[in-house]
Amino acid sequence: MKLTGAQILMKCLEREGVKHIFGYPGGVVLDIYDELARTPSIRHILVRHEQAAVHAADGYARASAQVGVALVTSGPGATNTVTGIASAYLDSIPIVVFTGQVPTGLIGNDAFQEVDIVGITRPCTKHNYLVKDVKDLARTIHEAFHIARSGRPGPVLVDLPKDVSQGSTAPKFPEVVKIKSYNPTYHANPRQVARALDMILRAQRPVLYTGGGIVLSDSSEDLYKFATSLQIPVTSTLMGLGGFPGDHPLWMGMLGMHGTYCANMAVSQADVLIAVGARFDDRVTGKLSEFAPHAKIVHIDIDPSSISKNVQVDIPIVGDCKDTLGQLNELLKDKPVRDWTELRRPWLDTVNGWSATHPLTYVWDDKVIKPQFVVEKLYELTQGEAYITTEVGQNQMWAAQFYKFRHPRRLMTSGGLGVMGYGLPAAMGVQMAKPDACVIDIAGDGSIQMNIQELITVVDNDLPVKIAILNNSFLGMVRQWQQLFYDRRYSATPMTAPDFVKLAEAYGAVGLRATKPEEVEPVIREALNTRRPVIMDFKVEPEECVMPMVPAGKAMHEMLLA
Repeated sequence: MKLTGAQILMKCLEREGVKHIFGYPGGVVLDIYDELARTPSIRHILVRHEQAAVHAADGYARASAQVGVALVTSGPGATNTVTGIASAYLDSIPIVVFTGQVPTGLIGNDAFQEVDIVGITRPCTKHNYLVKDVKDLARTIHEAFHIARSGRPGPVLVDLPKDVSQGSTAPKFPEVVKIKSYNPTYHANPRQVARALDMILRAQRPVLYTGGGIVLSDSSEDLYKFATSLQIPVTSTLMGLGGFPGDHPLWMGMLGMHGTYCANMAVSQADVLIAVGARFDDRVTGKLSEFAPHAKIVHIDIDPSSISKNVQVDIPIVGDCKDTLGQLNELLKDKPVRDWTELRRPWLDTVNGWSATHPLTYVWDDKVIKPQFVVEKLYELTQGEAYITTEVGQNQMWAAQFYKFRHPRRLMTSGGLGVMGYGLPAAMGVQMAKPDACVIDIAGDGSIQMNIQELITVVDNDLPVKIAILNNSFLGMVRQWQQLFYDRRYSATPMTAPDFVKLAEAYGAVGLRATKPEEVEPVIREALNTRRPVIMDFKVEPEECVMPMVPAGKAMHEMLLA
């Protein structure tokens, strides 16, 4: 039986298990939207900007461990997705973005709303397609989902000319994907794994440095077993938070530019560093020549191009984090039983000493709200069980520092690209994936205005997302650098914000405000007990800084502590 391209697309999405699509219609995707209206198994969420559609699909993917899907029209609809795609690419998030395109006969003619979105997104997608024949559509979509979710995950774009959506064929829906040039290595080389374990067992000062690969591969339990069996202290990148319980005695906190003193010092003094699902980003390493100077390095990653790209490693292991940690745990069973708690005592005492002498802290003031206090209260009142999205800037770092993530897939943040405006659309994606969960966007007054229009999407879809704005009337992180390194010349960083309470009410949400420390807890409690979207406007200390901080070009042990 013949089906149109639009019908084939819907059938393919159903076969892939897609339940939600975030999108915005336009002329060349009218046939697709018409067919979408006839497909009750898939719910479409109408965003107010295409960038938000991709961020929402991104948040949905992170929270659900499924592939997120966005659908937009050609031209500006397609170009508006680029920031979201680039963010998903740098953070290895599996999404598929469908863009409309002018009919194939007009491609290259500068037709109305024509752009080469395949060319534009080639550097920031895992792969992308321009479908020129409706006969190729079913195979292409199946490949797109396979590529997005397999190996190192990432975004895939599928460009759909209007005549392909309107054309018809008798489709063949493939069951398996065969791509000769694409065969990710899941099973790590057992010899390399055994070499790594021998090195780890001989270590006096080992450190586990974990990244987003732990979360994406669902290997948190394997990591926990390995770390606790050998009593190895654990740190992680921003993307890896929640991969190891944030309240465990072996947890040292995040490392890097705004990492804890304990984590940065431990990495600087380690004799063996075990990197699992992390890519040695510059925010983690600081001055490369002085990163982990005393350590032999084991690097486990499914992406071979990530290994020794930034930091030369001693034992490279290409493979899935879950598979590799599973192998390590199995090999441990055959090793002689040793009292690792006692053997690690000198190292753990040193680590705990760093944590005790230089904990994450801030100076309390009973006259003004400290932003760290707001995050602490959010953690306390949600008992650490909320799904947290963030915007980007100081709010993001305070969330990472003061909300103790105990579970994976509970923090959604734009780590690699650092997109202001990510948090609110991501939160609505998370809320769609987890309708009964508490979802909170920790925001700044600058970032929240980047995609504030999505508040009506949240209201329209009855999504009880909570937005906690740490309102300091500045572009806070840029101001912090101006304060510390540019003699307080606050050039273009003071920010006038709207009345967020009135704005919330105008959108049909609830607006609450706290201006004193004693008002913080009542505002949060009221928000959490309100089954509606809520903006919480916290007027915080304007010149509060995120500390510790490693200045640009410095080594990780050269932290500013206050």
